[in-house]
Amino acid sequence: MSRNKLVMVIAFMAVTIFLISGCAQNEPQDLNENNATPEVTEPSAQDESTASDEKIFTLDELKQYNGKDGKPAYVAVDGIVYDVSASDKWKNGDHNGFEAGNDLTDEIKNVSPHGVKMLDRAPVVGKLAE
Repeated sequence: MSRNKLVMVIAFMAVTIFLISGCAQNEPQDLNENNATPEVTEPSAQDESTASDEKIFTLDELKQYNGKDGKPAYVAVDGIVYDVSASDKWKNGDHNGFEAGNDLTDEIKNVSPHGVKMLDRAPVVGKLAE
């Protein structure tokens, strides 16, 4: 095998492993009082905006998902709760002075240089209670 082909095969394998390992980290988890991981349910086939089993977060519940101590990092924007845990930019639940576990609608829309467009990369995990 030529050197170029070998390099391409190794690069392909590395990307594949990266993608597979990254997908496992994107699964949302609910945390109970004991920090035990409950059973993960598959999303319904219904549209997310009409799913009856969609998780509704209060502001107090959202605060549990602050990205600290191994917890997932969730942020709410315009009433939608996103899982930003897989983003290296949200390591330990902090990103440019913003903290996960909060409703960051104003900050993302009015302070962040990229606005809401980066949220397309984050999985939706629920809605914020009104």
